[in-house]
Amino acid sequence: MVLLSLVATHSNVDLETVARLSVGAPQVPSAVLADDRAVSGAVVLATCNRFEIYAEAPSEDDVEAARSAIVSTISEYSGIPERSVSSSFETHTGQDVAEHLFAVGAGLDSAVIGEREIAGQVRRALIDAQGSGAASGGLVRLFQAASKTAKDVGAQTALGSRGRSIVSVALELAGDISEGPDWSAKTVVVFGTGAYAGATMAALRDRGCTDISVFSSSGRAEAFVATRGGTAVAAADLPGAMARADVVIGCSGSDARIDAADIERVRAGSNRPLVIIDLALSHDFDPAVGTLEGVELITLESVRAAAPEEQADALTQASDLVREAARSFQEQQNTRAMNAAIVALRRHTQAVLDSEMERVRAQHGCTAAAEEVEFALRRMVRQLLHVPTVRARELAAEGRQDDYTAALEALYGIDVAPVGKAPAEQPPAATGSGSAGSAATGSGSADSGSAVMSDAVSLAAPHSHSHAHGSHTDAAACPVDHERPAESA
Repeated sequence: MVLLSLVATHSNVDLETVARLSVGAPQVPSAVLADDRAVSGAVVLATCNRFEIYAEAPSEDDVEAARSAIVSTISEYSGIPERSVSSSFETHTGQDVAEHLFAVGAGLDSAVIGEREIAGQVRRALIDAQGSGAASGGLVRLFQAASKTAKDVGAQTALGSRGRSIVSVALELAGDISEGPDWSAKTVVVFGTGAYAGATMAALRDRGCTDISVFSSSGRAEAFVATRGGTAVAAADLPGAMARADVVIGCSGSDARIDAADIERVRAGSNRPLVIIDLALSHDFDPAVGTLEGVELITLESVRAAAPEEQADALTQASDLVREAARSFQEQQNTRAMNAAIVALRRHTQAVLDSEMERVRAQHGCTAAAEEVEFALRRMVRQLLHVPTVRARELAAEGRQDDYTAALEALYGIDVAPVGKAPAEQPPAATGSGSAGSAATGSGSADSGSAVMSDAVSLAAPHSHSHAHGSHTDAAACPVDHERPAESA
């Protein structure tokens, strides 16, 4: 299996484009999996300043088809032409996939370096994909490793102790430009009940703000304030709440954008200064509200410009942790991919051995001599497989598993199926036994270490044989003692 990601963030496209691409984001994974076999798993990470799709393809040959399928699906939901969608995304494969996601989860790729909210969003992205059945095993491991890396960065660097976030920087800006820094004396209206609204409520409480009204166009305000505090506001009461507010914070990203005329209408006859913080990716407020007299508008762009720079040593330490975690994850991925080749080689060898033992028993029956021959052959096979198995692990660590599988195909005619893919039909082995060739191919479940161990055990111990020849006795009824004879010193 091969991981890839399509990334559109504040660092490579404008936020308006990110918002347009994000339309229908929750439906993208399921739609891609239903329509295209080149994608075996998908997870969407959509936040206030990024839209990223992580996917798993069956093999390297399927990566481009997987990318095309994702681009086509996003184009269908967003209404943006496929060519424009494609050009908006950066594509990562290999170790770059893990390194980027780990940096994102640790807050190193955020508008506010070291922000806390993004780690929770990474966890929720995986939970959502698992809930819809879109998360493959490789993606689950990737996102779990990202969450662990974020914890390590928070625990081992200075970034974890500073507690900065997009919300906290926005509130700092609002405090600086409002009439007074005392949040306990301010009246606030919050739009939305999502993750950023929850983070906003927590940040406001930390600053001593208690007069908070919450409005939700979807009707979830009552349930939201029941657990977070504040007062739910109905649509009919919203104009009055807005007129009394010192700060209005937009976190909903709803289609109903509030324009300058709406603000002028609710503020008619009021000389009270108003700070509007728009944290919604698709904007809860028309940018023109910032031109109104007595109104200050803070946007995500404002937050990014005002975000404090982190100390170089903390960033370097965090970046090193991320790179090392990504390298380790990719090494594990390579090792898992190599397991299919190791299993295929062991099964091929075992099939040849079994075929030869069938010939021995056909000629000599189930005798002690036949058992001695089998034990000797199995010892020899184990010794012959030791170096190829060790070398497989070494090549996996170097990312050269393709060299190994190509060698197996060239030398033994073994077609190693990609993990999760059905094995191809295999021609008979040179022994003349049809079963030998078919058993040589790696199976779809051969990506686990337990499969390798299972085959190793089967090579180490004699099998029970059921012979097709009527003149021979089944192994279960064979009078010969099948206990392994003691090896000479």
